[in-house]
Amino acid sequence: MAETEVLMAGFGGQGMLLSGKLLAYAAMKKGMEVSWLPSYGPEMRGGTANVTVCIAEKAVASPYITFPRALLVMNQPSLEKFAPKVKPGGLIVVNRSLVPIDADRPDCTVIYIPANEVAKEAGTARAANLVMLGVYVGWSDVVDEETTIKMIEKQFASKAKFIPANVAAFKKGYEEGVKARGDAK
Repeated sequence: MAETEVLMAGFGGQGMLLSGKLLAYAAMKKGMEVSWLPSYGPEMRGGTANVTVCIAEKAVASPYITFPRALLVMNQPSLEKFAPKVKPGGLIVVNRSLVPIDADRPDCTVIYIPANEVAKEAGTARAANLVMLGVYVGWSDVVDEETTIKMIEKQFASKAKFIPANVAAFKKGYEEGVKARGDAK
């Protein structure tokens, strides 16, 4: 596996920091080196929040990344701010439920998914972040589905009633990511 960097962004409270944490834990479980660097304003819920996750086979040189290989965005301000920074040939996953504009990046793979609606169909509207994570994991194959699901189950162990819907949301996103990867080949 080559080194990769993922930037996940949205409003505070949309769960992107949690998605980054789950990805980081899944990568660590697979024996990879990881850095997890959150960034959020003082307003947190409702303000902007993003997290950068770096994954590599060797020690991560710096957790600070200017030009990520992948971007997951939950809202339009995040798309407008970060899409221009994605490396050519990279991946951009856009929550079409909240982002009506297109990413103007013909040099990248762009996947649009109505994450809020998909999460609601899976059993909880609050799991749109896990749909987005699922798309990324399914497309990139940087960590596997099973390990990521185990991390979701561990994260929600104290609130076990939420596990089935959160796992279902992740799986729906994962299926879309695999489908998009197949289309790209």
